Amino acid sequence: MKVNAELILELRKKKSWSQDELAIAAGLNLRTIQRIEKEASASLQSKKALASALDIDTLDLEFKELIIMKQYEYKTVEIENKEGFLTGIKKQKLPDLAGIFNEQGKEGWLVVQILTPDLGQGVWSAKTGKMVALLQREILP
Repeated sequence: MKVNAELILELRKKKSWSQDELAIAAGLNLRTIQRIEKEASASLQSKKALASALDIDTLDLEFKELIIMKQYEYKTVEIENKEGFLTGIKKQKLPDLAGIFNEQGKEGWLVVQILTPDLGQGVWSAKTGKMVALLQREILP
């Protein structure tokens, strides 16, 4: 089961104990202490032994998962489009979207949505104008 390895390490250091000394105090193997501190996983028996040796309640050793909400920032990029996006039978010459988005991607930006003048008006037309790309990236703490 998951345990709060940071608390175990903090309390061990507060008592100025080595891992070996904690193992002796808890009646556990040194390798068990090393694994618990590294992997944050212990059996119920080991958890009880550690709690007793560190003078804390077994509930204090429960692993508490922090839920971190991701935060994003957004921006728009206007892309000039000389020809209607959805016009006629001929294939339109589009801007170098891959190049534009790859350049933005170097800074962590991802494309969320692209709006064109045609789609923005909800009609098939020969209108030209700027496409707007909505981009997002995660804000790192």
